[in-house]
Formats: sequence, C-alpha cells, structure tokens
Amino acid sequence: MRRGIHPCARGTPVDRLHEMEVFVAVADAGSFAKAGARLRISPPAVTRAVASLERRLGVRLFNRTTRSLRLTEAGLRFLESAKPLLGDLEEAEREAAGDSAAPSGHLTVTTSVTFGRSAMAPVVTEFLRNHPRVTASLMLVDRVVNLVEEGIDVAVRIGQLPDSSLVARRIGEVQRVLVASPEYLAKHGAPASPAELKRHSVIAFTGLMPNREWRFVDGAESSRIAVQPRFEVNDAFAALEAAEAGDGITISPSFIVAERIAAGRLAPVLAAYTAPPVSVQLVHPQSRLVAPKVRAFVEFAGPRLKDVLRRLPTLAARPPARTPTEPRAAETARGGGAGTRG
Repeated sequence: MRRGIHPCARGTPVDRLHEMEVFVAVADAGSFAKAGARLRISPPAVTRAVASLERRLGVRLFNRTTRSLRLTEAGLRFLESAKPLLGDLEEAEREAAGDSAAPSGHLTVTTSVTFGRSAMAPVVTEFLRNHPRVTASLMLVDRVVNLVEEGIDVAVRIGQLPDSSLVARRIGEVQRVLVASPEYLAKHGAPASPAELKRHSVIAFTGLMPNREWRFVDGAESSRIAVQPRFEVNDAFAALEAAEAGDGITISPSFIVAERIAAGRLAPVLAAYTAPPVSVQLVHPQSRLVAPKVRAFVEFAGPRLKDVLRRLPTLAARPPARTPTEPRAAETARGGGAGTRG
C-alpha cells in the first residue's frame, strides 16, 4: 500500500530537484552507472538519490534485478510528470539568462526506418552543422514510440496520430501502393477488385498496416478489406524483398518502391483504386516552455522535410504494369491509383 508523504520527509527543494533529475537520468539511461556517468556523480550517489526519492514518495519506482532495470507503473507515471517539469526549469533558466536563442544540449529524434534512411538523416546532420552546441541521436524504428517514456524530443509520424497530447505540425503526405512481382501475377493472376485479395498471399508490413485492414476508395465510395497475411514483417524492405521473390502482394510507401517498379522487379496491383494519402507530421511533447533545441529543430526541419516529401517518387503518372493474366483496364477499372488502410 502506498504510504503518505510525511511533511518532515519532503526534503529541501534542492534535494527534491536533485532526486528528480537523477531519477529521470536513470530512466533514460536504463542504468544507474550510465546515469551517474551522464550526471558526473558516483553510482552509490545515484543509488542513494533514487532510494531517498522512493522513501519520500512511498512507492517503488524501479524493478531491479542483476540483469535488468524497469520502471514500475508508479515510476512511469512519475516520469511523465517529472520530465516536463525539469524541461520547463531548464528553459526558464535559459530565458532568464538571455540564452534562449542559442540551442544546446542533446536532441533525440525518431522516425520510421524507411523514412529515416531516405529523408531524415541528412536533415539532422545539416542541423548539427548549423548548431555546434547541439548533439543528436536519430532512432529509426518501425513502431510507435512513446515520446515521454523513451526520452524523445521530436518525431516524424506517418499516419494518424493516436496521442492528442502531442504538438503536431503537418509537413506533407506520402502515397501507398500495392505491389507484387510479375512472376507472382503470372502464376496466380492479378486481383480485379479489393475483395479478391482474400484469395491471394498477402505480405504485411506492420509499420504501415498494423490493424490488418486496407482501405480502398472508388470515387465517392470507400471500402475496407480485412486481410489475413501469409507473412508479417516490421521492416518495409524485407516485405518488398519477399514480394520480389514471388511470395505475395504487399503494400509499401511509393517512394521506396518506385525504383523497383521502374526496373520491372515489381508491378502495381489494383492500380484502378485509390486511397487518401497518408499525412506526415513533425511532433513533439506538449510543454508550456519548449526547449530552444526542439524549437530550433522543428523550425529548421519543417520546410526541408516538406521539400523532401514533394520530391519523393510517386506513381500517380505511371501506367500500371501489365501482366499476361491481368484483365484489361476497361473490363475492371473503376477509378485510378492504389489504396491501403487510411
């Protein structure tokens, strides 16, 4: 049972801020020793600060074993409150010192593997060249990251935002397309309608269709098709390689599949159907005072990423590849483009 905080156990404001700073450093680093190195204090001092904080709060903040260190539920809740408070304090100090125009410190940015490879890395390195007092980490993962829990400053999100607490800035959109190898289509035929996907082997890139539902639009009408993947993978390039090998139909962002289509290694499928493009947004956690490094990066990266997205390859002007077994467009087409889950 959680104990109340006795007034005498609250500690001085300086002690409380120090303990909070140590706790956040341990949570971010995943290690008492690494947190101590980051803060330039000894591991025993880190242990004492966390133990004092746990005694004062009356809860355990970490589950510790010899091999792992994990936040408890109480630790996660406290982290969500502590990080913004420390960020606001740091920003207030900078404002008071008249240093708000000089971004500094470590910036952590995350996005998907595919977008990061093709677009994000050059933007981050250019930002670092312009801001010598900033260091940065770029984390490329094909999953939705909790920005607060994982200590992320800025993220690029493709698709609908599930977390309304984030500050979002729309920077563009990407097209999605269904593809398969010419060999697969020659052997199994091309689906003439979305409903026919149910008789085909589907390769699912879970980063783009986590709920196994693809949305198709025909004029003013839309439909959602539940698919049962034969193969699921969390990397877009692995999904494309499986499709190229003739293992089925997959869905991919157009900018990473356009080259394979141009080379004839993959062909668009259901090109007579279209889907709304997927929004791309630059997001960061909501805070009363935004750190200068975050504000500067968002202002710097926004227009550059918009330009990158405008220049990414699309398939809108490319006629769909024909296969020997694909019905004529006049017999099956009802619109134009490719569709996926919206």
